[in-house]
Amino acid sequence: MSESRGGLNNFGGGGTATAPAGAAAATGKGSASGTAPEKQKEKARVSRTSLILWHAHQNDVGAVRKLLEEDRSLVHARDYDNRTPLHVASLHGWLDVAKCLIDYGADVNAQDRWKNTPLADAEGAKKCSMIELLKSYGGLSYGQNGSHFEPKPVPPPLPNKCDWEIDPLELDFSNSIIVGKGSFGEIVKASWRGTPVAVKRILPSLSDDRLVIQDFRHEVNLLVKLRHPNIVQFLGAVTERKPLMLITEYLRGGDLHQYLKEKGALSPATAINFALDIARGMAYLHNEPNVIIHRDLKPRNVLLVNSNADHLKVGDFGLSKLIKVQSTNEAYKMTGETGSYRYMAPEVFKHRKYDKKVDVFSFAMILYEMLEGDPPMSNYEPYEAAKYVAEGHRPIFRAKGYIPELKELTEMCWAADMNKRPSFLDILKRLEKIKETVPADHHRNIFTT
Repeated sequence: MSESRGGLNNFGGGGTATAPAGAAAATGKGSASGTAPEKQKEKARVSRTSLILWHAHQNDVGAVRKLLEEDRSLVHARDYDNRTPLHVASLHGWLDVAKCLIDYGADVNAQDRWKNTPLADAEGAKKCSMIELLKSYGGLSYGQNGSHFEPKPVPPPLPNKCDWEIDPLELDFSNSIIVGKGSFGEIVKASWRGTPVAVKRILPSLSDDRLVIQDFRHEVNLLVKLRHPNIVQFLGAVTERKPLMLITEYLRGGDLHQYLKEKGALSPATAINFALDIARGMAYLHNEPNVIIHRDLKPRNVLLVNSNADHLKVGDFGLSKLIKVQSTNEAYKMTGETGSYRYMAPEVFKHRKYDKKVDVFSFAMILYEMLEGDPPMSNYEPYEAAKYVAEGHRPIFRAKGYIPELKELTEMCWAADMNKRPSFLDILKRLEKIKETVPADHHRNIFTT
């Protein structure tokens, strides 16, 4: 592990970075033969950190207690979002686990990266018994939903005037249409200098929220760097006035989720063309040394350029992370529960180390949905679907008309071992080879078995 990894060196282990290379040499104790035990020790620490977060998530108080008996410091373990085991237990309302953690010295007012305490999480999830327990130990609320949060002056999200800064007066909302809503704002179709655009508009009430500003700044800074025909094009942003707005090209075809809902299962030829577009965009994002992990790849975030559905683009980078990789052999793994449950890789759900291969897993789920016509694990609620997948299960191929090579590719991409999943460059090569065997006007019934 590197001490600096684009700001994401914390794998979930209490925020402790490994010593800089050369520190051992400076003390005279770092011969080549002496580094292996240190690496093993660090690896074991990271593994135990992931385990206690996972067992807290699973309500396994026995396993949590056993880990704490072996190493009391694990009570302060944190994932890369700075969430402790007590945050996890509080969110789900696991009282026994919470009591165990508190008995071992858990900080009831530990704050995650959103400045939320365990009590704030319990309040947000409406876990009444947990709320009472935490308050009895002096728990307080902070963060977005907290009652004790004292707002402080917030500097402009992007203080330097940029050539992409858009004057909000140039945006015409007279014939605007809401095309999407979220907890932080809405996406509307508007007009900018006579051109239709998509405007991601932050709710005015949240424009002073530090977390919202931080995430908004992050997404803008990321989008500025992206230029690819299969990535939604960033046009500009409003950062100097309220509400904060992010402006991208407007794609008339809607999203892949709605398209599949209307069309059902796609023909192999169409599925391959769609998969190629997604894979091209993702291969661009995953290009080293500046790897961008999307972390929320799903049909709603794949957009059709027009109603002819002949071109797709990957969009919505609100959860994406830019990882700077110094060499192709360097690890750049994180832990945390980020993204949409139905398309979530098992290692993410389990709070284990993960890397860019989480996007490959999500891609497999999308490919399955395009071939099948239904979302993966459609008979489960999203959270239960993710849990079922984390236990080792996978969606069942039911539809007729599968090309064996497509099924094989899908299964490779959702392999339990992320190291066995192919890269998007490999996926592209495989898809191109499969495409050569499928005429463009081929109907899927010809492949019926």
